[in-house]
Amino acid sequence: MGPNHGVLGATFKATRALEMASMIAIIGITANFISEMVSAGATPPPVLVAILSIVCIAVLYCVITLILYFDSILPYVISTGIDSLFLIALIVVAVVVGKPLSYLNCQVLDQISNATSSAYDFTSALGNSLNKDGNVNYSDWIGTSKSTCLEMKSIWGLSIALCILFTFSALSTICLWKRSKQAPADKGVA
Repeated sequence: MGPNHGVLGATFKATRALEMASMIAIIGITANFISEMVSAGATPPPVLVAILSIVCIAVLYCVITLILYFDSILPYVISTGIDSLFLIALIVVAVVVGKPLSYLNCQVLDQISNATSSAYDFTSALGNSLNKDGNVNYSDWIGTSKSTCLEMKSIWGLSIALCILFTFSALSTICLWKRSKQAPADKGVA
């Protein structure tokens, strides 16, 4: 299926598939958080909105590049550049999301707060994380319950995985570009 670029092409396709699966998981978790916050009348933290925006655009980009790859019209150098830009954005996301999360032990949060994972508890914990403007304070909110902490750590872990995957896909596309430039020269020599 698609052009025959051997293992390099298979690597590109597998990397794109893993990127899309990771990003779809991030979209689901993040969108759920934002939906619950908006339903409770709170303004979601900018970091969640940024994650959702970056990842939605990146999923569309990955789908488009896979289609272009299968039709043998993917501009490899441009794809490498855009992969690098998404890599930079995802590094920023991983750092911003992970900075307060790295200090949290999610396993002890429910013991400290005696919280359950009901919608009421989420809403009351959300109310405790609001600043005076009605915006959710991200650093306070992530420590409100074990489930919130674990889900945010999942987003953080997937963001780190996406950094690795986008590095790998950028390297794959630059190697595919180099290979496509050598192919016509090799045919002329024979």
